[in-house]
Amino acid sequence: MASEETPTMTQPPIRTASAPEAKTAPTRAWAVRLMIVGIVLAALNLRPAITSLGALLEEVRDGLGMSGSVAGLLTSVPPLCFAIFGVMAPRLARRFGPGAVVCAGMAAIAAGLVIRPFTGSTVGFLVASGLALMGIAVSNVLMPVIVKRWFPDRVGSMTGLYSMALALGTSLAAAVTVPMTDALGGNWKTGLAVWAALAVAAVVPWVPLVRERGAEGGTTAGTSQQDDGLRITRSRTAWALAVFFGLQATAAYITMGWMAQIFRDAGVSAGTAGLLLAVTMAMGVPLAFVIPRLATRLPSQGPIVVALGVCGLAGYAGLYLAPSGGAWAWAVLLGISNCAFPLALTMVGMRARTGTGVAKLSAFAQSTGYLISIPGPLLVGVLYQHSGGWGVPIALMAALMVPQIVVGVIAGRNRTVEDEAAPAGAV
Repeated sequence: MASEETPTMTQPPIRTASAPEAKTAPTRAWAVRLMIVGIVLAALNLRPAITSLGALLEEVRDGLGMSGSVAGLLTSVPPLCFAIFGVMAPRLARRFGPGAVVCAGMAAIAAGLVIRPFTGSTVGFLVASGLALMGIAVSNVLMPVIVKRWFPDRVGSMTGLYSMALALGTSLAAAVTVPMTDALGGNWKTGLAVWAALAVAAVVPWVPLVRERGAEGGTTAGTSQQDDGLRITRSRTAWALAVFFGLQATAAYITMGWMAQIFRDAGVSAGTAGLLLAVTMAMGVPLAFVIPRLATRLPSQGPIVVALGVCGLAGYAGLYLAPSGGAWAWAVLLGISNCAFPLALTMVGMRARTGTGVAKLSAFAQSTGYLISIPGPLLVGVLYQHSGGWGVPIALMAALMVPQIVVGVIAGRNRTVEDEAAPAGAV
């Protein structure tokens, strides 16, 4: 089997803009090891602010006197914030360096998580949540940039590592928030605030890296000139990847928001329905490590896109025909299908040659994608309410999988956004 260093599997390493920039990157072994720790800890913090709230949403509503509509708004805020704040990430990275922005992002997550339970008002809770989500948004965008900069010949392995950590943080917060809250005295405010400790821990490894300027870069004039020449919206690959990201995010949010209810309405007990959802989410932990490594070994990621899409179609067919009879099989199949997320992150790193290209592609694909994903869960709820069952919503989920496969195959072609979006005559 070919190695990850084979040119046909990954894009060439980042080309630095100038000699001075190259000299700023530390090569000491401690910095590399610390960067790996920093990436893993940062990834662990990219979802607990969301899934811990989901686990205690009823208690939060009662404690703050939220209306049902406001509580529903809370579930739509994360993708909206990811879309809005994610656009800012490349500009902030050029000004301060990607590592400094991620470090500040972890601090923003910690501050938001500490503040929001104790604001005493719905508005304060939303504002503090927005602060945490802003930190998550910029870190979402810049993680592929940092991986590309520090590990250009190990994009698949490192993307897999932080995707696995992200999936672990997601499922861990969903699983332990309620029992941990009970163990801490049953106060929902403490149960939400305790996750700030994980964010504080994530700040620690980034501080020495930023002080060494090893995690920064991208602040030279040469990088700014590259950015001036790259118009990401001219790239068909960038648009395909953005739509692919949006459709897979739509499927993931629908699954997280509604799958347990589908099983419960089919006669499955509440406890078992929760376990089925946990199985679906847990599938992302091992597969998030395997799929990116496999993706970098292929010149085109289309076959993986198709395989994941087929699993999704099979899972939806099972939910439609026999939701309770094969519930565990459908949960596993949909869990596999939801691993389109780490695949999309891997393709972000592979579809651009330079650090600037990765930053712009990551921001564009994620911001546009999260905007696309916002209506999906809401539309499923409306269809469920007006159709009186799950047949029509499940049909919609399956229908959305078809364009996801098509645009994923297009995004997986072996080409880069620089080739498509650079100005004429650019080198």
